[in-house]
Amino acid sequence: MKSLNILYAFLGGAIVGCGAALLFAPEKGSEVRQRICDILKKKGIKISDSEVDALVAELAKEGE
Repeated sequence: MKSLNILYAFLGGAIVGCGAALLFAPEKGSEVRQRICDILKKKGIKISDSEVDALVAELAKEGE
């Protein structure tokens, strides 16, 4: 059970790290948000622009 928690912690950290890397990349915020939206749509996840904005804001808060 402990090894499963370590795996979840690692995966959670990787997801937050990827989000932070996208947010701090030298691109305009609108371009990054559009890329996130496009990637999610390719994966079959329907998401609105306002939901992407909320996700980016949440990830930015966690990165502080």
